[in-house]
Amino acid sequence: MNEKMRAFSLPSSEITPEHVYFSRRDFIKAMGMVGVGATLAACGVKMPASTPPPSSAPGEKDELGDPVNSYDDITNYNNYYEFSTSKEAVAQLSQSLTTSPWTIEVGGLVNKPQTFSIDDLISRFTQEERIYRLRCVEAWSMVIPWQGFELGKLLQLVEPTSAAKYVGFTTLFRPKEMQGESSPFYPWPYTEGLRLDEAMNHLAILATGLYGKPLPKQDGAPIRLVVPWKYGFKSIKAIVKIDLVDQMPGTLWSTVAPDEYGFYANVNPNVDHPRWSQRTERRIGEFRRRDTLMFNGYADQVASLYTGMDLRANF
Repeated sequence: MNEKMRAFSLPSSEITPEHVYFSRRDFIKAMGMVGVGATLAACGVKMPASTPPPSSAPGEKDELGDPVNSYDDITNYNNYYEFSTSKEAVAQLSQSLTTSPWTIEVGGLVNKPQTFSIDDLISRFTQEERIYRLRCVEAWSMVIPWQGFELGKLLQLVEPTSAAKYVGFTTLFRPKEMQGESSPFYPWPYTEGLRLDEAMNHLAILATGLYGKPLPKQDGAPIRLVVPWKYGFKSIKAIVKIDLVDQMPGTLWSTVAPDEYGFYANVNPNVDHPRWSQRTERRIGEFRRRDTLMFNGYADQVASLYTGMDLRANF
C-alpha cells in the first residue's frame, strides 16, 4: 500500500475479521436484536458459496486487545431492500441477480459523457485496498478492507463542467431479479447523491471487491459506492448510472423519511436519530458499546468540507 493510501486507511488491527464481517446472525440473536428496527444501510455481506470461509484466525486481536470471533460464528445478515426487507433473506434472493455484462453510464454536466463496462473500469484503474469503518444507523459498525478505486478518478475522465455541483447515483432497476423493487412503498430505483467536492475526496471510492475477492451480490456487486464518513445507506449498491448535476439530487431515503435521513448523512454523535441515540455504537463481534467518532473517525480528512455549516440542520 503506498503512502497516500496508508494516510487514508486504518491499521490492520482494526479490520473487522472476515468471518465476523460475513456472518452475524448468531451474534444478533445472542444480543436479543433479531427483528430490531429497519436498517437503511447496505452493510452486511455473506461469503460466496463457492469460497468456503476459513475456520479461524488464531492470534488476531482488535486494537483494544480483544480476540476475534471464529469464522463460523455468524452468517447471512444483509441489508438490501431491493431484494427484501428481511435481512436474513437477502443472501439467497440476491443470487438471482445477473451482474455480467454490466455497464455504468456517466453523464450530465460533463464534457465527455461515457458508458463504461465494469471490466473496463477494473482494468483501467488500479484496484487499491482501503480499510474503512462502515457504520449503520442501527448503531453497529464494522471495519472492512475494500478493493476499489477513487470515485474522483472516474469523474475526472468525463470532465465535469463548471456548472456541476453534485453527483447523483442510480441503482439497477430490474424487478424480475430484484423482487424488492416491486414494493410500492419506495420510489425505485434507489438513488443517492453527494456534493461534487465530497465525491472528489480521496476517501470516496467505487468498490468492486473485498477481502481480495470480487464483491458478493448481496453487498452490491459488481460495483458500489463507499463513503466511510457517512452512514451506510449513502453507499449505494449495484450502480448503473452517475450524473453530474447543478442541483441537490433527490435520494431515496431523504425522500421517504426526510426528518430521519438527511442528504448529508455524516456520522455525527451529537445529532440523534429521532428513534435512537447516535452517541455510541457496537462493533460487530463485540458485546460492549464504544463512543461514536465524529465523521466516523475521518474528521482530519473531511471536516474541512463542512466549514461554516450547521451540521444539526444539514444532517
